Amino acid sequence: MIKTILFSTLYPSAVRPVHGIFVETRLRELLKSGEVETRVVAPVPWFPFEGHGFGEYGLFAATPRVEKRNGVEVHHPRYLLPPKIGMNISPFTLAIGALPTVKRLMRDGFDFDLIDAHYYYPDGVAAGLLAKWLGKPFVVTARGTDLSLIPHYARPRRLIIETANRAAASIGVCQALMDQLASLGANRAKLRVMRNGVDLERFRPVDRQEARRQLGLAGEGCCLLSVGLLIERKGHHLAIEALAGLPPDVGLIIAGDGPERASLEQLAARCGVAGRVRFAGQVPNEELRGWYSAADALVLCSSREGWANVLLEAMACGTPVIATPIWGTPEVVTNPVAGRLMADRTPGALVAAFNELFRDYPVASAVREYAEQFGWQATTEAQIALFKEIVHA
Repeated sequence: MIKTILFSTLYPSAVRPVHGIFVETRLRELLKSGEVETRVVAPVPWFPFEGHGFGEYGLFAATPRVEKRNGVEVHHPRYLLPPKIGMNISPFTLAIGALPTVKRLMRDGFDFDLIDAHYYYPDGVAAGLLAKWLGKPFVVTARGTDLSLIPHYARPRRLIIETANRAAASIGVCQALMDQLASLGANRAKLRVMRNGVDLERFRPVDRQEARRQLGLAGEGCCLLSVGLLIERKGHHLAIEALAGLPPDVGLIIAGDGPERASLEQLAARCGVAGRVRFAGQVPNEELRGWYSAADALVLCSSREGWANVLLEAMACGTPVIATPIWGTPEVVTNPVAGRLMADRTPGALVAAFNELFRDYPVASAVREYAEQFGWQATTEAQIALFKEIVHA
C-alpha cells in the first residue's frame, strides 16, 4: 500500500463544494484501486471573520479545520496570504502553515511515502519545501493557469523551474502544459502526461425531452449550455454576444455563479437577447448530468484551460461541444463527432462553429461512444506505476 499526502489549495470543502472538484475526482478514482491510501492537506488563507458579507474570505474562515469527504480525511490548515505581496511569499507561508498538520499526521502513524501536489504555484513550490524539510519525495501536477499564466512573473517562474527540477516527476493534464514546462527549462525526462478522465457512471445520457421537462425547459428550441465560474476567463460574455448572430429560437443557459453575473445580465439586455438567456446559478457537479443532456451543445469560450472537464462531461451525456482551441482542448476535441473548435475567441467564430456543427449534427450515442475512450482507468494505472517507481527508488 502506497501512502500519500495530497497537497493542494484546490480541493473542495463543506463551504466550497465545487472548488477544485477535478482534483478530488482524480483522487476518488485513484483510491478505487485499493493500492493507495491518502490524507488530504488543503490549506486555506487565514481570515478572522465568517459571513457572506466578507465574500470568499468569509468562506475561508468558515472552512472546517478537519472534515471527511467521500471517506477521505481532509485537513484545512491556515496560511497567511497578505495583499499585494501575497503572490511572491505565498509558497513559503503555505508551506509553513501546513507543516504542523503534516507533522501531526506523521506522529499519529501516517508515515506517508510521497507528497502528491496539485497546481504548480504556489502549491507545488510549497510542496517542494515540505518535502525537503521532511525528507520525502514529491510530484506536482500542473493544471492550467499555473503554467500558462503565472510564469509570466519572474520570481514565480524561477521557483517553478527550481521545483520542477527537484521533483521526482511533474504531471500535466495535457501535453501542451508539459511542453510549456519543458520550454521554461524543466528536465523533459521527468515530465509525464496523465489526462483527466470522466466519470462515465455519473455522466451518462438522459433523454433530452425528459431532461428538459424536469428542468422546466419543455418546448424550448435549440439550447446552448455554458458552464463555469462567472468570470471573464470563462467567456460567458462571448456566448451571449454570439446569440445575436444565431437563429432566434436558440437560447443560452449559463450554469455557474460568480462576480460577473450582474454585468452578464446587463450585457444580455444591451444585446437584445435577455429573453434568450437563463442563469441557472451554481449547479452541484452531481446534478449537471440533466443540464448537459437537456442541451443541444455545450459552449466553452475560455481564454485559458488546461484540460476542461466540462467538455468530456457533456460528451459523456451525448452532447457535442463548441470550444476555443486553447491548451489541452484540441487534445479533447479531436473528431467532428465530439464537436467543433472555434477558429478564434470571438462571437463570430462561435457562430461559425455552431453553423458547422449543426450542418452535420452527431447522434448522441456516437458522442457518448467517443467520450468512453476517456475513462479514468489509464490515468489511475499511470499514477500507481509512477508512485511505485518513486517509492521503490
